[in-house]
Amino acid sequence: MMKTILVTGGAGFIGSEVVRKLVSKYPNYKIVNLDALTYAGNLENLKPIEGATNYFFEKADITDASAINHVFEKHQISDVIHLAAESHVDRSISNPLDFVYTNVIGTVILLEAAKKYWKGNYQNHLFYHVSTDEVYGSLGTEGFFTETTNYDPHSPYSASKASSDHFVRSYHDTYGLQVVISNCSNNYGPYHFPEKLIPLMIHNIINNKALPVYGNGKYTRDWLYVIDHARAIDLIFHTGKIGDTYNIGGFNEWQNIDLVHLLCKLMDEKLGRETGTSQQLITYVKDRPGHDLRYAIDATKLNKELGWSPSVTFEEGLSATIDWFLSNQTWLNNVTSGAYATYYDKQYSH
Repeated sequence: MMKTILVTGGAGFIGSEVVRKLVSKYPNYKIVNLDALTYAGNLENLKPIEGATNYFFEKADITDASAINHVFEKHQISDVIHLAAESHVDRSISNPLDFVYTNVIGTVILLEAAKKYWKGNYQNHLFYHVSTDEVYGSLGTEGFFTETTNYDPHSPYSASKASSDHFVRSYHDTYGLQVVISNCSNNYGPYHFPEKLIPLMIHNIINNKALPVYGNGKYTRDWLYVIDHARAIDLIFHTGKIGDTYNIGGFNEWQNIDLVHLLCKLMDEKLGRETGTSQQLITYVKDRPGHDLRYAIDATKLNKELGWSPSVTFEEGLSATIDWFLSNQTWLNNVTSGAYATYYDKQYSH
């Protein structure tokens, strides 16, 4: 069936993976990538498919209602996969209103456009909202987040994503809009903007710069290879139950400090450095406010109902990720210059 899918945030890390996958896998689909090209949006991420006849790019901000309505009309959008979001907790602490505007207002503007354009005939249309495990708050040393875990966000970022999730569900319950939501754990992989832990550490090890670790480094996260997240999104989009939520996780918990030690070991091997060289770069920095101790996703529902499971081990995915960054240092240098360098100094100089 011919579809015209609007992918918001398609020039970002996860969004570009989804766009590349959909454009290549479904030549009969028209894929419209909408991105505001803020600091983390990078059209270089789309080079492998930018010449495809079923791929289209629209530069627009999801908070611009007239621009969004225009894109719906121009391309006759049949479905939405909504990934566009401000997503970095540190930035949300510095500028919470940016997160309210993009993650909450922007999501409602998209919902309104879908409701308006699909005109109550929702049967053949889907609004797929991509969210985060951080909406569930923080776990102790045991237990997992499930789809029925109560929301308990602790940062402006997670609060804004929780709010957007609630709005998406409300449009299903109030207006009958067909929706699905997925909440995913931390992603890693190629094209990852180097403000998040793994690409930041890879970049800094390459350049012999300090490796900033918050607090005592004992914070625990569940990690998922971005290619597996895109596989899950594809599956949920096509076969997920309308109105349902699906948790996507790697069954793969690591404390930050243990992860950094593993990265140091792998990087020393790949760069031909003496073992222990990169480890000496570890620098403990002041903890951030409201830092959640542990996130862990139970992805059993996705596995049992839709047959999804991660395709690679963490060690395999991490090794492939390092290889990609080492082979794409021009990309890495391009995104770590200018405004990002200024932000980096401000964020990690204390």
